[in-house]
Amino acid sequence: MTRVKRGYVARRRRTKMRFFVSSFRGAHSKIIRMITQQRMRALISSHRDRGRQKRDFRRLWITRINAVIHENKVLYSYSRFIHNLYKNQLLLNRKILAQMAISNKNCLYMISNKIIH
Repeated sequence: MTRVKRGYVARRRRTKMRFFVSSFRGAHSKIIRMITQQRMRALISSHRDRGRQKRDFRRLWITRINAVIHENKVLYSYSRFIHNLYKNQLLLNRKILAQMAISNKNCLYMISNKIIH
């Protein structure tokens, strides 16, 4: 049986993987078996954390809106504020409301006064 030299194909596959883990420290970017494990782990973490990032930002926006609402005693609670927004068909998402809470509080106060009365 003749010897098969698969150096080119294998080397090309490994160099592709090495580009992915080039910023990892130590053996995680040197040894092929470690590279494959760390690559799989990194991809799993990034997939998981994409959903977590959306969740975290939503919590941050809600906290910011709630802080501004309680600061001026505009409404009793965040949930009542959001309920009144939907009741009056002002469809502003939480991201926009949080940006308004940081940059332009008066605008948020005007909206909240308008939906109460």
